Amino acid sequence: MTERPQSHWRREIITVLAAVFPRPSLWWPALTALARMARRGWWHRAPFLPVPGEAYWHFRLVTAFGGAGDGEAMRAADVVAYLEWCRRTPPHRG
Repeated sequence: MTERPQSHWRREIITVLAAVFPRPSLWWPALTALARMARRGWWHRAPFLPVPGEAYWHFRLVTAFGGAGDGEAMRAADVVAYLEWCRRTPPHRG
């Protein structure tokens, strides 16, 4: 798998932040979702942030939007809808 250009990653981050920042009710669900998607041992590798791994993020984009998984189809409304669903759905206690 070839690594996607950095500009795609930046655009996706901007889309997510633009969707979440003006909605304080989604801040906690967004942090929870970020923690669930973070790479294992993220604190051992640069950029030392709890962000999803490149392969996992690509997989999530392909399964959510189809196509090349380049994030082109991701909109702020999609992020809001997902986080509102996360907020309404109780955690799985298995």
